[in-house]
Amino acid sequence: MKAPTPAAGVVCLRGREVLLVRRGTPPKLNQWSLPGGRIEWGERAVDAALRELFEETGVEAQIVGLVDVIDALFEERHYVLVDYAAYWRSGEPLAGDDAAEARFWPIEEAIKQVEWEPTAQVIRTAFDRFGNGQA
Repeated sequence: MKAPTPAAGVVCLRGREVLLVRRGTPPKLNQWSLPGGRIEWGERAVDAALRELFEETGVEAQIVGLVDVIDALFEERHYVLVDYAAYWRSGEPLAGDDAAEARFWPIEEAIKQVEWEPTAQVIRTAFDRFGNGQA
C-alpha cells in the first residue's frame, strides 16, 4: 500500500533575506526551494527541519513558528510538507547533502526564483508573520 512521505522544511530568515537551495536530486531537480527533507522514524518534525537545514546548507537557525502543512503531489510521489519559519543564527550557506547550491536571496527575488507556487506562498506567509520580529 502506498502512503505519503512526511517531510519538514524551513523558511530561514536573515533580515529581509531567505535561504534557498537548488535541488540536486528529484523531485524538483535543479529548482530553487526551501531546505528540507524526509522526517526520520522517531524524529520530531521540528528536529527534522533543523537537521535538514544544517545538512543541506551548514546553517543553524532557531525555529520561531509553524508556517503551513502542504500536500505535495509530484512525480508520482505524495509528500506531506511541514514548513517552519526560523531565524538565522550562524553559518554561511554551503551546499551539502542533496543540495546543488545554497544561498540567501532578498525576499522578493527568492519568490521569483521559486517555480512551485505553494513554496512561494509559504515564503510570503513566513515573512508576513515572522519577518519583522528577528533580533
